[in-house]
Amino acid sequence: MTQKLPVTVRRATPEDANLLAELGARTFLETFAADNTKEDMDAYLAANFNLEQQTAELIHPDATFLIAEVSAAAAGYAKLQPGEPAEGIEGRKPIELARLYAQREWLGRGVGEALMRACLDEARGAGYETIWLGVWERNARAQAFYRKWDFRAVGEHLFQLGSDTQRDLVMARAV
Repeated sequence: MTQKLPVTVRRATPEDANLLAELGARTFLETFAADNTKEDMDAYLAANFNLEQQTAELIHPDATFLIAEVSAAAAGYAKLQPGEPAEGIEGRKPIELARLYAQREWLGRGVGEALMRACLDEARGAGYETIWLGVWERNARAQAFYRKWDFRAVGEHLFQLGSDTQRDLVMARAV
């Protein structure tokens, strides 16, 4: 069994833009590179994890970024954002868990668990009653993690990765 270490979770600030651009690109690449073309990955990473994009997302008043740290080093992060829910979301006052990623070396060591707990606490504290997310249909590990947290599939939507249109399962649960 993999040893779990103490994980702390903190809110990100605009000063974390560089960290989130790097951490976001690294974790996305670790998670999806083996199943996608280099061209599609490069296009997605360039558009979504550059410094300008991360700065804009961090300063958006409705977005909440959380950073998980182990021994003061970033091990993963999550992003919550309100907005128009995906089709199939029927719960009241929904918020999207737009991202939850841990670096490969921290998978199964409590980072995702700490981030999920913090996301649920944030959502509850802000008065949200439903939390939802999209997860790639081919990402069985993430789906199992979300099911462990009582998320249930309620629909699907499309996700554009470079030139490749992919299908995500939409999952939700009460906060």
